[in-house]
Amino acid sequence: MQKGEVKVPQNNQDQSARRKRGINVFVLLFGVLLVATILTHVVPAGEYARVEVDGRSVVDPQSFQQREASPVTFFQLFSAIHTGLVDAGEIIFFVLIIGGTFGVLTATGAVDAFIRSLSRKLGNKEKWLIPIMMLFFAFAGAFTGMAEETLAYIPILVPLAVSLGFDVITGTAIVLVGASIGFTTAIMNPFTVGIAQGIAQLPIFSGIGYRIGLFVIMYLVSVGFIYRYAMKVKKNRSLGFYGEGAATIETTDTAKAQPLSRTHKLVLICFLLNFVALIYGVLEFKWYITEISALFVILAIVITLISRMSPDQLIESFMKGAAGMLTGALIIGLSRATLVVLGEGHIIDTLLYHASGLLDEIPPVLSAAGMYILQFLIHFVVPSGSGQAALTMPIMAPLADLVGVTRQTAVLSFSLADGIGNIIFPTSGYFMAGLALAGIPWIRWAKWILPLILTQFGIGLVAVILANLMHYGPF
Repeated sequence: MQKGEVKVPQNNQDQSARRKRGINVFVLLFGVLLVATILTHVVPAGEYARVEVDGRSVVDPQSFQQREASPVTFFQLFSAIHTGLVDAGEIIFFVLIIGGTFGVLTATGAVDAFIRSLSRKLGNKEKWLIPIMMLFFAFAGAFTGMAEETLAYIPILVPLAVSLGFDVITGTAIVLVGASIGFTTAIMNPFTVGIAQGIAQLPIFSGIGYRIGLFVIMYLVSVGFIYRYAMKVKKNRSLGFYGEGAATIETTDTAKAQPLSRTHKLVLICFLLNFVALIYGVLEFKWYITEISALFVILAIVITLISRMSPDQLIESFMKGAAGMLTGALIIGLSRATLVVLGEGHIIDTLLYHASGLLDEIPPVLSAAGMYILQFLIHFVVPSGSGQAALTMPIMAPLADLVGVTRQTAVLSFSLADGIGNIIFPTSGYFMAGLALAGIPWIRWAKWILPLILTQFGIGLVAVILANLMHYGPF
């Protein structure tokens, strides 16, 4: 076994694999699709009139009328899957292009060299390891939507944390919680806020100032929680956790790590400049998915030239990165299939009508809180951020109009609920894979992190309520 790896015995691997598998998200989504089909036979059909307001389509709340029923047939249930994939094509190919570019970036070794170099420099400054490394992963989650990609760094951070007097949970939390901070606040996450705002017809990445403020708060709270725990473990090692069963952690050999070369630095600089260009294009030229996709394709080519990769290596790396996003892309399509079924049965507006009727009885502030809680519960069933956006935002956006909640607040409710659930729900595949890699039982992790989850959830609830009180927008 190479140094820096986490070795889990075969029987523990089997147990971890069973825990990691959990409930298959495609089975869950097909179950949702089946329920939606049944609802078209039970729920009366109806529709609202749509009107144009400032260039966007909104529901006229006084126009609901029942219409002739059109229940979805057994065959239409399955044809809706293809229709959903086609309808979500713009988003699906956006996800694949972004994933492909990240694949090229990963192939250069720049990110890996940067992490190892930073870890080596912090090796004798253990107090700075937690805030600095968590800030890196938080930025990665906030700007690139890095999630599954973070798993490669658990075998680096865990042994480093243990060698500095901390424990396995500390090293794992630096990676998983760090990335979750970014995913939760989603400053410019193309896979969550980008998709959700597009569906809600909001300017892409609008409302960024409020999300930056939330990022700072979530970061400070999370770092403080992990730092206090790590210091307790350092003072009393019996309080720590060092692997499940016979799991063994070896000390990482940072001396043999690939150094951060001039080429790596140039690649990382281009990567940062890409986001500067993205922000400028979005703000100045109102760029959307098509333009952002083009920008990332250009980035992939520039990175290839700098790192002197061959055309074959470029295509291979791009395809590998895109393949890693294929599951998420298919989840988006299957989520859209549910909306196709509800739309063909003409019951979406009926559901909106009754939901708005219930929410009309309570203040809009509580309606916003209700959306947030509902999105948190939905995330347990649909752990994919982009898939949840595709499934819920076509309903949540018009519902927000009906109950007096801003669409930007509806998007915020989704992104906050999505990020927090990523590090507690056992249906989150990459999260459970990370625990399995580190040899941490889910129960042990859940008991440890629950206070932080409750704190983050409370911060999110207050943030959503304040957002709607201040008419967080532009609309």
